[in-house]
Amino acid sequence: MFAAAARSRLSTLSRPRLPPTSLLARSTPAMAPRRQASSVPEGYKEDLSKGKMLRFEDSLPHLPVPSLEETGRRYLKSVHPLVSASEFERTKSAVQEFIRPGGEGEPLQKRLLERAANPKIKNWIAEWWNQAAYLGYRDPVIPYVSYFYSYKDDRERRDPAKRAAAIATAALEFKAEVDAGSLEPEYMRGQPMAMSSYEYMFNCCRIPADPEDFPRKFSAAENQHIVVVRKNQFFKVPLVVNGQTLNVSELEQQFKRIIETAQPSPPVGVLTVADRDHWTAARKKLVAADPANEQALKDIESSGFVICLDDAKPVTLEERAHQYWHGDGANRWFDKPLQFIINDNGTAGFMGEHSMMDGTPTHRLNDHVNNLIFNKKIDLSDKPIRAELPDPKPITFHLNEEANEAIDVAAQYHRKQIAAHELVVQAYQGYGKGLIKKFKCSPDAYVQMLIQLAYFKMYGKNRPTYESASTRKFQEGRTETTRTVSDESTAFCKAHHDPSIPREEVVKLFRAALAQHTKYTMDASDGRGVDRHLFGLKKLLQPGEKLPALYEDPAFAYSGSWYISSSQLSSEYFNGYGWSQVIDDGFGIAYMINENSLNFNIVCKRLGAHRMSYYLSEAASEMRDLLMPDLAAQAEKAKL
Repeated sequence: MFAAAARSRLSTLSRPRLPPTSLLARSTPAMAPRRQASSVPEGYKEDLSKGKMLRFEDSLPHLPVPSLEETGRRYLKSVHPLVSASEFERTKSAVQEFIRPGGEGEPLQKRLLERAANPKIKNWIAEWWNQAAYLGYRDPVIPYVSYFYSYKDDRERRDPAKRAAAIATAALEFKAEVDAGSLEPEYMRGQPMAMSSYEYMFNCCRIPADPEDFPRKFSAAENQHIVVVRKNQFFKVPLVVNGQTLNVSELEQQFKRIIETAQPSPPVGVLTVADRDHWTAARKKLVAADPANEQALKDIESSGFVICLDDAKPVTLEERAHQYWHGDGANRWFDKPLQFIINDNGTAGFMGEHSMMDGTPTHRLNDHVNNLIFNKKIDLSDKPIRAELPDPKPITFHLNEEANEAIDVAAQYHRKQIAAHELVVQAYQGYGKGLIKKFKCSPDAYVQMLIQLAYFKMYGKNRPTYESASTRKFQEGRTETTRTVSDESTAFCKAHHDPSIPREEVVKLFRAALAQHTKYTMDASDGRGVDRHLFGLKKLLQPGEKLPALYEDPAFAYSGSWYISSSQLSSEYFNGYGWSQVIDDGFGIAYMINENSLNFNIVCKRLGAHRMSYYLSEAASEMRDLLMPDLAAQAEKAKL
């Protein structure tokens, strides 16, 4: 799916949570391209020297800089339902001083406009955001940053080696298109989207460093291998032997050999789930312990992707979510952008590292992989296995006492982190987007109001809520914040709770809340949200300059403290996806809106995830009952 507030030490920012995942631009499963490869959308130019995938990159528009006045107006509207009347007057005064001609914001806005106009900078926030939200973020990526997808079961492949081979084969087909630059771009409302993040999908790794991490991209042609990990032991599996690519049966044999021969090993992988400063220091210790360790690290970091063969058998949706989100914390390399996880009972899922790529590209990858497999669009029949196929090569780390101590500390820290959290999955089967569309509602806005209603039921109030919106219509675009809570949404929640208010009035308020949420999300997707603009202005304060009153106002920090961090990603091939909360007093609520079902992954620090799950289910049923009379009346009218 991003963390502002306390956890990322950023004010009014949240880790761009997925994407959605994020989307309001919201991608359909796989963000399937909807134009022929030869068509050129109006206003865009092709540069085929960059390949099909990147051919529109240079003609994408630049991320705009909103005016101070419009950001001030939008910010005040977002704050109004969250604070008292007296607090709002103080905030209003601070905003007016910030946006007035000659006010505190004017010199900052001028600097930001100059930065945005610099021809050497494709996106004025991209470098800042990658650093502040991800690469400079020092807390562990699990539980606070990375995200997972849980796949539906493959009835034809209960054997873990067979399922791993199918997933790897399908993923390698997608990889071949990315490596060749032949992948068709994604489109949103007919406009091409930024595809630059795909360059960090395969043969890439996040590298721990001080004071901030960095991405390292390796040559695909020079690193034609994947890495497989079993019982904490890593193996290097070449994809090409004697000039010939391994077929699905040969991959399956390699995975079987690893399952049969892997020996329990020191959990070096757990270092990647420590806080980033500990991992940075530990990586140096590994390299110093033995020169061979540097090559071992390179073998893992340069691999196309990682296959994790877990000796676990998760069954329930919660068990699966835990397995794909963090597992035992050891049989992983959490710095890799792509990890496919296959369990001993054939269940499978995916984990994504977030620093250089949001959820939409990996959503497309994972939907593509499952689409090929489940709809038999790829030949996975048995193939001949060459006798000369070498056994997978173990990747061996040579550890000393200092390195082992760093591993022990990381393992203890990880167990403590996960123990502080609770995770619950609400698989609501009452209805899905099919019925929601019959209600003439935006499915995403509908579920956002459902979440607001559930929170109101639990706490008797609404608090700041984050949903990510995609800004990939712009060069190097990533995300912007959709601030869900509005005067309209709070009015709906209060009215729904009041039995004296007629149903028709509650419905009217509900539809007003939907309209407001959709408008804000559209504005955010157009680069006209509040949070990134205010972040950019604050970044341009010069040493010794006074911090404007707007940033010192308590409402500024509070309105960007995400008590609910939410985001949507939907796929008929998944039975769950998720990540964590971003503040200790908050919930992380990832949701899927499928045709006939809703799925919520609820994570918090012991605030009552089961209770929130109950209220989400109750709110879903009550909202359906609220709107059904209108649908019945429409049906009756149609008969006349």
